[in-house]
Amino acid sequence: MKKIKIALLHLLPIAGDLTYNRTLIEKAVKQAAARNVDWVITPELAVSSLQFDHLIGTDWIHEQPDDWMTSFMNIVKKLNATVFLGCAERSEEGALFNSVFVINGEGKIIGNQRKLARIDKWSTPGSVLDPVTIGDVKVGILICADAYTKRIAETLKENGAHMFVAPSSWGPGLHGPDGEWEQRSIDTGLPLIVCNRTGENKDVSFWKAESSVIVNGKRVISHHSEQSAILTFEWDLDDMELLSSKFEVEYVN
Repeated sequence: MKKIKIALLHLLPIAGDLTYNRTLIEKAVKQAAARNVDWVITPELAVSSLQFDHLIGTDWIHEQPDDWMTSFMNIVKKLNATVFLGCAERSEEGALFNSVFVINGEGKIIGNQRKLARIDKWSTPGSVLDPVTIGDVKVGILICADAYTKRIAETLKENGAHMFVAPSSWGPGLHGPDGEWEQRSIDTGLPLIVCNRTGENKDVSFWKAESSVIVNGKRVISHHSEQSAILTFEWDLDDMELLSSKFEVEYVN
């Protein structure tokens, strides 16, 4: 059995407040690392929050790693954990993407995924679907609405994914999640780990949004809260099984 400990950062970011959000991420990652975790996962667009563009525009988005991400990579190296970071990026050609970067314990970017579903006007859809290899495990990354239909999940599985991680900003309501994550687990037969968020943006509420571990189409454990929380659990990478009966919940200091 290859047991690892995973921490979901169920955060309350502020739309467009880069300084606040970056500080919150750094603080939460350090706090999670003190629990001897192996993987740390942030929500979608943790650095800027959703619906940031009408507040601060897009000029701040650079090719990655930019100065802050370079500094953050050094923090990750000292903590010796693998971090999935939701952050916007700019390509060499100037296109903007809603991305998730995977930074390993050596402080290096070992992979990234660009969101394919175009929900925000500022972003360009990604086109590549390759799992990120972490040790012996290939992880498919489903960024929020990329889990809406089965095509992306099934392609990631065909390309070798053993499991899914879904950094999300998807709150309940009219257009909220309605069994999509569970169905993607059923479609592929693979477990799916959702790192969602809390709070609210201009016209979206996340107060009841849930972070979950989904196995065989069922939410085995879930959590929602009204403040930033670190949700820790143990996972068996060999058998792809949940070892914890519940999240260990610690609020961000």
